[in-house]
Amino acid sequence: MRTDELGTHVLFELGAQQRIQLLCHGNSERGGALAALIPLGLEGLDHLEALNRLLAALHHRRVPPDTRLTAQQRTRARRMLQAWDGSRHGATQQDIARVVLRQEPLRRDDWQAASTRFAVMALLREARAMIGGGYRKLLRHRRRS
Repeated sequence: MRTDELGTHVLFELGAQQRIQLLCHGNSERGGALAALIPLGLEGLDHLEALNRLLAALHHRRVPPDTRLTAQQRTRARRMLQAWDGSRHGATQQDIARVVLRQEPLRRDDWQAASTRFAVMALLREARAMIGGGYRKLLRHRRRS
């Protein structure tokens, strides 16, 4: 935190080349205005959208929906986390299929060929990738190459 003629700067480091800078204009103890500095890089539009949601929440207005993930992507992410949690707590893949995908119990031979078995394996594989750093992609809109 540093203070200059413009006010007090607060810099939050979020990781490599990821930071948010806030500026409190005037005397912060007397309710000075708070400003957000948004870089003009590719993520600028993402930051503006997030700032719009923040402002709406701060002023008790209807918060616009977050458009970074579709409803299907949110459902998939939730299922990945449920599968990962179940696996970490000792659940078998068939237990995970019963809870997360609402699969009826199957005999061993039927389970080996069941599509839900492969779906659970994919959920666990994608959850590992997400935990390994892939979650950062959730914070950005997809960009065309």
